[in-house]
Amino acid sequence: MNHIKEKGMKIIFMIAACTSVLAVFLICIFLFANGIPTIGKIGPLKFLLGQEWKPSNDKFGIFPMIIASIYVTGGAVLLGVPIALLTSVFMARYCPKKIYGPLKSGIELMAGVPSIVYGFFGLVLIVPLIRDIFGGTGTSMLAAIILLGMMILPTIIGVTESAIRSVPESYYEGSLALGATKERSIFAVMLPAAKSGILAGVVLGIGRAIGETMAVVMIAGNQPRMPKGLLKGVRTMTMNIVTEMGYASGLHREALIATAVVLFVFILIINLSLSLLNRRAEHAD
Repeated sequence: MNHIKEKGMKIIFMIAACTSVLAVFLICIFLFANGIPTIGKIGPLKFLLGQEWKPSNDKFGIFPMIIASIYVTGGAVLLGVPIALLTSVFMARYCPKKIYGPLKSGIELMAGVPSIVYGFFGLVLIVPLIRDIFGGTGTSMLAAIILLGMMILPTIIGVTESAIRSVPESYYEGSLALGATKERSIFAVMLPAAKSGILAGVVLGIGRAIGETMAVVMIAGNQPRMPKGLLKGVRTMTMNIVTEMGYASGLHREALIATAVVLFVFILIINLSLSLLNRRAEHAD
């Protein structure tokens, strides 16, 4: 009887795994089957390097959106990763037990907050603050970077803390025994030992940042032009899709699907690059 149950559960797990792979495969087929011909129709150089997005004039250049996505994502990672890493170190090695529970619950709650709520928060607090300090409208690339930096924190903290806790305690104790300070033992021994998990958290954070839409739409200015500064409005690739897909048709709609293909390829490149980096670091060790 137990043998039959084990076999049944094995089949269920296999079906679940195959379903996940099949879903990703079908998404890839849909995107590439609809997007690649459109890129060929518009022209790869005109589509990827064109600086004008005017669907009414059949101009579909997404280069400004690509650059804006890179800038916003890069800025959010530069802002969010150090804060998330230090928070993870505090929670794993320094945090008193009395405040660990509420702190952990608060971070998990941040992960569950809908992106539209983050957008309202940015619109009510971050945008007016930037407007009062720097002038202008406040809806800008800087506002998007700050908000996305906040949004990726719970994703990176959760994975990074688990990675740090998974490092054997003997590494830490051995470092202390050799005369290292507590801080040096953590940053020179524990963190390097947990680098694969930390990189995984960073990858998830980058995926969250580059794929975020609704919150960024509300505070980034939504201007389809080349980024001209932190205080100017921009439009990312995800913003471009969600803003115009509702009324697009014909070549315009196909160009938006092609934009999704470019976004998908970007995420694949980021994942593959960080995976290769992680493997090289492991081989070097």
